Amino acid sequence: MPKDFRATTLERAIGRRLAGWRNERELSLTEAGQRVGFSSAKLSMMENAVQPSAAVDVMALGYVYKVPTVEWQAVVLQVQYAEQLRTRAHGNAMHFDPAADFANLVFESTLLRVFTTDLVPSVFQLAGYTHAALQTDDPVRTARLAMAREAWSTRLNDKDPLEVQAVFPEAVLRQVVGGPRVMKAQLLHLMEVSEHPTVSLQVVPRGAGAYPAMGSPFTLLSFPHRQHNDVAYLETFIKGEYVEDPALTEECAQRFAGLRRLALDEGESLEIIAEAAAEL
Repeated sequence: MPKDFRATTLERAIGRRLAGWRNERELSLTEAGQRVGFSSAKLSMMENAVQPSAAVDVMALGYVYKVPTVEWQAVVLQVQYAEQLRTRAHGNAMHFDPAADFANLVFESTLLRVFTTDLVPSVFQLAGYTHAALQTDDPVRTARLAMAREAWSTRLNDKDPLEVQAVFPEAVLRQVVGGPRVMKAQLLHLMEVSEHPTVSLQVVPRGAGAYPAMGSPFTLLSFPHRQHNDVAYLETFIKGEYVEDPALTEECAQRFAGLRRLALDEGESLEIIAEAAAEL
């Protein structure tokens, strides 16, 4: 067992599956252990994910329990994947932090499709707004957001400028982040950036009801090289994460297309931004 073992959610799910096999056959830990040649203590630790399960042990349980081959093979694959993740985490490979890398991808991309739920898109945030939104002294995250903002502004005058399509709910405009002065400056900045031909801002009005990807902000990045697939970027205050599976990024693209259809057009959206700014 690895020193100071801590089971992942995947390993805990594997343990529940093993316990489920045994319970379906109405076997006690002792009876099952005797049949497979394990101690009841070992079997209990596998089922409760107190120790990692070995692929060969899962194979043995599948055989003894007469589990359909396809079913136990799927669990074996999960065990092998969990082991790979654990080896990688404890190996010497350099840790890759998507949150730190995000600005680089912004700089390399040709299209950003951004959906936010609570805040102005990071590439359009003013420094005062960013600082107020973080609410705490977080210089690392502040610097990262500044880098993403700079990556976009640097590309404005390129011969191949970065196109940004942003969609956000009207509530983003009404949430007075940093006080009226900071928020008004931010809204005026949104109006200014909306004048760029490569920027599209659309607002989901309050009366729209439920909408695609509700509560799940994401940024979808596209690139000029055929060898570089779209990448979705997700971020919480804990960490950033890249999603690169083409099926999942295509789902993000479809959700974003649905958001654009539902949202107000650019002219109507600009009117709402101006209205919100005038009220401050």
